[in-house]
Amino acid sequence: MTVAFLGLGTMGAAMAANVARAGFRLVMWNRTPGRAPELLDLGASEATTPAEAVRSGDVAIVCVSDTPDVEAVLFGPSGAAEGAAAGTVIVDMSTISPSATRGFAARLAAKGVTLLDAPVSGGSEGARNGTLTIFVGGDAAALDRVRPVLAAMGTTITHCGPSGAGQAVKAVNQVIIAGAYLGVAEGLVLAMKAGLDPNLAVAALSGGAAQSWVLANRSERMIANEYPLGFRTALHLKDLRIALDLATELGAELPVTRLAAGLEEELVAGGHGDEDVSNLARAIRSRSGLPG
Repeated sequence: MTVAFLGLGTMGAAMAANVARAGFRLVMWNRTPGRAPELLDLGASEATTPAEAVRSGDVAIVCVSDTPDVEAVLFGPSGAAEGAAAGTVIVDMSTISPSATRGFAARLAAKGVTLLDAPVSGGSEGARNGTLTIFVGGDAAALDRVRPVLAAMGTTITHCGPSGAGQAVKAVNQVIIAGAYLGVAEGLVLAMKAGLDPNLAVAALSGGAAQSWVLANRSERMIANEYPLGFRTALHLKDLRIALDLATELGAELPVTRLAAGLEEELVAGGHGDEDVSNLARAIRSRSGLPG
């Protein structure tokens, strides 16, 4: 099977590498050519347009930043829709608007092309290690066809429902993650202000109900006030805006998410948008009189 991979950023390049290592023939495209030369060493070939890449593939993967980027890759000049033959399955692994996804799926269906929305969770570590969690919306039979490709990138693949459902579940994921980051950040700041050893506090808390992925994997960064990249704050803010738009559509109120989005807006405006999203602790620290 030949896989066209469109978008080779931090996540996409690592995901594409795992697809190539799994034995699939890879045709890659990126808006800036030459973005991931290491993929050439894995046997990949490079296309000059999305249409050319998709024309060469049985399955196409899209992994770009935001809703307008996906629309441009699919429907812009020399876009994927132009090169996709009837029966092609396009899997959008970006995180974008659920309602826009449904619209894109309808436009592609008119050409006999199936769109699956399959956003991921697990950050850059999961992308590198092939351990992503993948939320899939769309046709179940199409998912069965592409499942071996997705299995090269992730360990948990869940069919969440019809078109847009994968994006909606990803929005829920980002809402929950925002609360977890804020909770751990606030707890650690409280521990430091109380004169406690924060590392000892983390060790003690890890055996109880406060244990979480964020506590285990991001508390050290929050204590050190250093936030090397795992998942960019600017991208998480984009995701929270998607979730808040969905909440507005549905009449749901998300006060913690609104708080997190406001703090992330401050961080991005302050030049911290490319840091890992655990830098929410930076905002809590600065409000509490600690170095931020």
